[in-house]
Amino acid sequence: MPSASDLAAADVPAPDRARTALRVARVVGLLALVGAVLAFPGLAPDPFILSVGVVIMSYAVLATSWNFVGGFTGYISLGHASYAGLGGYATALLVLHTGLNPWVALLLGGAAVAAIAVPVGIASLRVRGASFVIVSLALVLILLLVFQSWSEVTGGSNGLRLPRPFGEDVPRPEQHARFFYLHGVLLAVALLCWWAIDRSRFGTGLKAIREDEDKAQALGVPTFRYKLIAFVLSALFTALGGGLYALWFGFLDPIFQFSILTGSYMVLMSLLGGLRSLFGPALGAVIVGYAMEYFKNEYGDTQIHLVALGLLLGAVVLFMPDGIIPALGSLVNRFRPRTTSIREVTQAELGERRAGDEQEVSR
Repeated sequence: MPSASDLAAADVPAPDRARTALRVARVVGLLALVGAVLAFPGLAPDPFILSVGVVIMSYAVLATSWNFVGGFTGYISLGHASYAGLGGYATALLVLHTGLNPWVALLLGGAAVAAIAVPVGIASLRVRGASFVIVSLALVLILLLVFQSWSEVTGGSNGLRLPRPFGEDVPRPEQHARFFYLHGVLLAVALLCWWAIDRSRFGTGLKAIREDEDKAQALGVPTFRYKLIAFVLSALFTALGGGLYALWFGFLDPIFQFSILTGSYMVLMSLLGGLRSLFGPALGAVIVGYAMEYFKNEYGDTQIHLVALGLLLGAVVLFMPDGIIPALGSLVNRFRPRTTSIREVTQAELGERRAGDEQEVSR
């Protein structure tokens, strides 16, 4: 004889059960991901692996920050390293020249870069496509020349050294663990902000811009204002990521801080994981960051890691143009129970429902 729980489960349509199971799987997966992040510093076998984890987490922050522009509006910026570099230098200069607390300097540096991004966005977002890519590249090259030449303030090619924010008496492995968690917190804030925008009216307008900007403007979407807000948010999180990395690494060099490759890595990570998905850039950062660190460790200063990343990008474009997460989502959808607009109901079921409705009316 069937139990009450069996009867209750039988009353739930198969598509509803599938959606419920999918929600449960997402929650379980998210909890497992959070648990893995929290446990990583304790499970890392040596300080080098822990430092690689910090680098990968930093890439995840930068790629997710870039996705505020690329994922929502479809504007591809190859010069986002400019905001990461500005965030690093703003934090360092505030610490060195004003004596501010490093964490206060980090927040103020991020706010300063966001303020700088407003006029930059007003100027650059007036163009689209290849023109926008060129403008973004021009900005990072100009900043590279300025910070190399302005040696009295930035240290020029000699670089700029920062004191450790936790003090010199804290061991380096402990420094790695603390910065790993700090990057994790910043990544969580960026993901939460992206998730909230994705489900808001503002996010709907941004996605309309991505699909067809002219039609979105014709329908009344304030396209330029929406693009500018997304651009400034992206610059803010990118600057915070650059400043946090600078505090961890302890040394700033204009050639590294304003490298075109850094912006290219952000684009590659987002494309690999899934440009329009929440966790896509972070997943791409794990894959690309680990691959880069592996090739650098195995082959030293050779450029073989760039060859490997180029091949990886080609494979993604050919076989998974939407990224890994959307590809996996499409695969899962193939095995989901399909719903129809009209459910087939037997005559006996119709009779039972009609009798039940009549009883409810009579009561």
